[in-house]
Amino acid sequence: MHRRRVICVIPLSLLLSGKVLAADLEEKSGLPHHAATSVAGGKTGNSEIPAPQVERLEVRARRAATIASSATKTDRPLVETAQSVTIVTRNEMDIRGVLSLNQALRYTAGITSDLRGGGVGTRYDQFALRGFTVPTFLDGLKLQDSPTGYAVAQTDTSRLDRVEILKGPASALYGQSSPGGLVALSSKLPTDQRFYGGVNTTGGSFDLYRVDADVGGYATDNGLVRYRIYGTANGQHSQLSRTGSRRFSISPAFTFGGDGPTTLTLLGNYQYDPENGTYGGVPLFGSLRPASYGYLPRNFYDGDVPFEKFNRRQGGITYIFSHRFNSDWSFTTRGRYDDVKTIYRSVYDNGYYTGDDTLSRSAFGTNEHTHNLAFDSQFKGHVRTGPLRHTMMFGFDYMQQRAAEQGAYGSAPDMNVLHPDYNMVIPAMTPYIDYLTNSHQIGAYGQDEITWKGLVLTGSLRNDWYRSTQTERLSASTTRQSPGQITWRASGLYHFNFGLAPYISYATSFQPQSGIVSNDGGKSFRQADPSLGKQLEGGVKYQLPGTSLLLTAAGFHIEQTNNLVSVNNLGYSTESGKVHSDGFEFEAHAEPYRNLTITASVSVQKVKDDSTGKPLIQSGRGNAALFVFYKMPSGPVKGLGFGGGMRYSAKAYGGEASYGSVWVPQHAVFDASATYDLSNLSRSLHGWTVGASVRNLFDKNYVGNCLSYASYGQSWCYYGERRNAQGSIGFTW
Repeated sequence: MHRRRVICVIPLSLLLSGKVLAADLEEKSGLPHHAATSVAGGKTGNSEIPAPQVERLEVRARRAATIASSATKTDRPLVETAQSVTIVTRNEMDIRGVLSLNQALRYTAGITSDLRGGGVGTRYDQFALRGFTVPTFLDGLKLQDSPTGYAVAQTDTSRLDRVEILKGPASALYGQSSPGGLVALSSKLPTDQRFYGGVNTTGGSFDLYRVDADVGGYATDNGLVRYRIYGTANGQHSQLSRTGSRRFSISPAFTFGGDGPTTLTLLGNYQYDPENGTYGGVPLFGSLRPASYGYLPRNFYDGDVPFEKFNRRQGGITYIFSHRFNSDWSFTTRGRYDDVKTIYRSVYDNGYYTGDDTLSRSAFGTNEHTHNLAFDSQFKGHVRTGPLRHTMMFGFDYMQQRAAEQGAYGSAPDMNVLHPDYNMVIPAMTPYIDYLTNSHQIGAYGQDEITWKGLVLTGSLRNDWYRSTQTERLSASTTRQSPGQITWRASGLYHFNFGLAPYISYATSFQPQSGIVSNDGGKSFRQADPSLGKQLEGGVKYQLPGTSLLLTAAGFHIEQTNNLVSVNNLGYSTESGKVHSDGFEFEAHAEPYRNLTITASVSVQKVKDDSTGKPLIQSGRGNAALFVFYKMPSGPVKGLGFGGGMRYSAKAYGGEASYGSVWVPQHAVFDASATYDLSNLSRSLHGWTVGASVRNLFDKNYVGNCLSYASYGQSWCYYGERRNAQGSIGFTW
């Protein structure tokens, strides 16, 4: 492999903003997605800590998943990070044939993936972490959802280099966030290779087609300016009849400054989804439970073909500027403007029948458009006070959003599920909402990571100021909220020389929420306060010195308060709700032998909503997963890689139905993957590879999740993803 140098600086940051630096090391080093550094497995040890210095390392292979930055916004080995973090590398995504973020996260402990079953609602990435839905960050900046959740960006995973899943509250560094954690995505950026690229074509089940191209290199002879352009065109019929998706995306990136102390990266992206499946489901009776006619097939579609529409255009431009003053101090600032526009129209079932085999339906449509700004700036540096070494960070971040929506609602003809008609006349819909929302968030935060021998103490503190104004133009009403909140985190960890690292941490979070609240029975009203979260987590990590073997075990207790509880359907709520999430997680990432990779995870959790005495709807009891992959190092089939995995989901709570509590049964599905380097057949095939993968190998028929509301007489369920096979052939240089 071409040799390259990496300047690896682990500064203590003085931050001026607040977003995930999930790609800092890659940005500074120019690592390609298949590169790895020997920094994996670094540890503090019990010896005296030397003076801060720049460490020069030789890069020879892909970067192992043992260093993360999402938990502290500074690159730190996972074994020295006092919080649960899971990393999904580009190599792992390629091996498994990942096509969406939901698929990328399926082997993570504590995840409830595919809240829409996996085969439906693929236009959005919907999952829960430790029982809570969580936000997504791209290149250190939050992907801001629209207020009603229809104009939401979706990142094509083939343009990603890395995914980090940070578990537990993270508001002390990121501002408004979920108590369950967050997901940090890192884009493919220019590398330090003179010229490189690749083209990959994929075909598979349900008429899948994909063409992915990636090319980059030096724009100047000395590498001072580097570029990378990624693009994809893909499409597929969905597992529901008469529906499908198409996507076109391009992402150009340029880096100025080469390996110098000052660099500027400009990254653009434009993505057009002219269609993206359907968002409907199936009634509970007929899927989870038998109806009078039995069960609906897994390809049942509840909509109307001419009426169905989902068109999304999203574009953005990001800058990342970094300046290294010396071996101790650096400054980084980044910002992004993105624009998301969605036109959505569909007919969907109401979750109940009007006859034995006649399904009630409604029609809905919305046009939503958001303009989003996000900035994050930070100073980082090292300071010594006697025997203590401080990695300090001070930061400031800013987010702004302008969102508009026009929505309409109406009735739709009932459908005979045994003889569906997908071309009915849909009555004109009636406008019900026309809003304009402007929101701003400003955050200032600081962090100090103190190391002494094997001890690592971390403290983070942040203050947020949030302001939102929403004008409803149909009713000529305006609502405002301007909460402020202080959040913090404290943790301690001790890393022994033999690789063991017990830790404990405490962290808080806050989330603004929309809604009208009354504390006096409806006599007076006010805007809802933010919900507040807190977590106590304790655990132990073990990394075998000198290897990438990493074992993590953690127990946690999360409380979320100020949750809104509706009052007798009177149009207002009280802030009396409290949610508890308690659980245990174990993860293992190991390469015990050359060319053998093992990923394993187990989680057990209990999520309870005090206002109902029941679990949070769509929260699962836990999961387990195992994926093993081996690549033949020699012999007649040298270069052949093969493996497989098992994904188990414990039962999940789906709400309340007419017969009582809805529990989605546990299920387990199997995946398989294989790759082959064709250069082992002939030198003339150097650079050519083929691959294949299958999800739900044995085509298990199962219900992935449900949503049931007995008070409204509505219950929906979502079938899990059917067997989905794909094969690819690619050429790289």
